[in-house]
Amino acid sequence: MKKFSAYRIFEESGKSAGRFVKLSLDDLDPGEVVIRTHYSGVNYKDALAATGAGKVIRRFPCVGGVDVAGVVESSQDARFKAGDEVIVTGYGMGVDHDGGFAEYVRVPADWVVPLPRGLSLFDAMAIGTAGFAAALSIHRLEQNELTPEKGKVIVTGATGGVASLAIQMLSQLGYHVVALTGKDSEHDYLKSLGASEILPRKDLVMGTRPLEKAQWAGALDAVGGQMLAWLTRTMGQDGVIASFGNAGGIELHTTVLPFILRGVRLIGIDSAATAMPLRRQIWQRLASDLYPKQLAQVVHTVPFTGLPQVFPQMLQGKLRGRSVVEIKPAG
Repeated sequence: MKKFSAYRIFEESGKSAGRFVKLSLDDLDPGEVVIRTHYSGVNYKDALAATGAGKVIRRFPCVGGVDVAGVVESSQDARFKAGDEVIVTGYGMGVDHDGGFAEYVRVPADWVVPLPRGLSLFDAMAIGTAGFAAALSIHRLEQNELTPEKGKVIVTGATGGVASLAIQMLSQLGYHVVALTGKDSEHDYLKSLGASEILPRKDLVMGTRPLEKAQWAGALDAVGGQMLAWLTRTMGQDGVIASFGNAGGIELHTTVLPFILRGVRLIGIDSAATAMPLRRQIWQRLASDLYPKQLAQVVHTVPFTGLPQVFPQMLQGKLRGRSVVEIKPAG
């Protein structure tokens, strides 16, 4: 049986360790659809999983990668046929089901999204889980009555994959976007993506009062911890926050006052478990009104063999935007 390359994560001496191995289809987790991988993306979750920096993997060994875009090789489900271009993001990929860092992927048919018209397979992974989370965040904010006329929208962790794409999307929709970043060298980059203002993290005065000056109509937060607590205290009346990351910690220390005196709403964004009807709707928006027009500015391509070098750079905050892994099909 034909062998192919995969980046598999093992548990060794109580720690996660990833390495390239040769597998056959029989080695992969079960599923009705086999996909010949063209591209995958590297997400913060992937870096945590591959290095053991976070307890992400729920089953060892497991092929890493929470994203994949490719062409159907074979399908036991009538919804898909050989040659179809498809995307899979989230669910159990790369966590408790073999993921996208392999030349072939096998998944349940219920996880598979047809590639929307207007997107290439490369575009799909340049957007990936990060762009999906950004678009889902904006969709949820809109469902909670956020409009450009309501006021400023702040995006934290602004040079990260989700935030870089969110800034573009929000700007294209007409929002006044404030990008909060600790990287002074990236101000011009963030403005080129559509940020109206830059708020340097070193200039941030968080204060200690339960309610600080109301500043924001909306917020997309990649940081969590003290940053998210500060956001709750500085939101305007009926302000709404989408929380999708925890780069700054998982603890949240705030009071009920922002919620009962200003009507602040805090929305959790779980892109991995999004139900298929909404998942397809968000991907359709990513191919239309939420397509990030400056996508090329936030993405760089990594050869499959260079994948392990990306993880520490990502965890150390040395990357900006999105890393797309080019995985040449076997055979």
